[in-house]
Amino acid sequence: MPSISEAEFGRLLETFGRESLHLEMRDAYGTETELPYMAAWSRGEPDDLAWLAGWCDTLRAHTARGATVRRARIVSEPLSAYQRWSYSIAHPMVDAGEDIRWVPRWLVSSIGLPGNDFYLLDGRLVIFLLYTGDGLNAAFETSTDPGDVALCRSAFEAVWKVAIPHREYQPV
Repeated sequence: MPSISEAEFGRLLETFGRESLHLEMRDAYGTETELPYMAAWSRGEPDDLAWLAGWCDTLRAHTARGATVRRARIVSEPLSAYQRWSYSIAHPMVDAGEDIRWVPRWLVSSIGLPGNDFYLLDGRLVIFLLYTGDGLNAAFETSTDPGDVALCRSAFEAVWKVAIPHREYQPV
């Protein structure tokens, strides 16, 4: 599978056409952008979430032109510290138009899932997000293979059927 740079990944998230589907399946991530904010949260320090403004602007632009942005998060319960933090910062993204839903892991036991988190853009391009054991991003791999696209679409839609909208989910 072809790899892409982080810059190319960002460009694709800004320029897709009509639909972005994102499936997250890890209980913890260690993205370099997020780690300092999560550390401050764990110390009980306030966060005005200004660092999310660019992403929220992008989300508003997508939804204003009629595009759909959906994210499903498969989580173990009780939530990991990362997922508790992630829940606490999701409101601005939801307000900006991203439909974020939460799925307790026990609800997906019978669903066939790809081996990695992914984005499916416009029903034609899969971007697999590869992580190290510590949750740091290792690579972005792309595929337009019809089998990969079908697997990711099927997995996402099956997860979405049991997903709980962000505003209704009660973290455990």
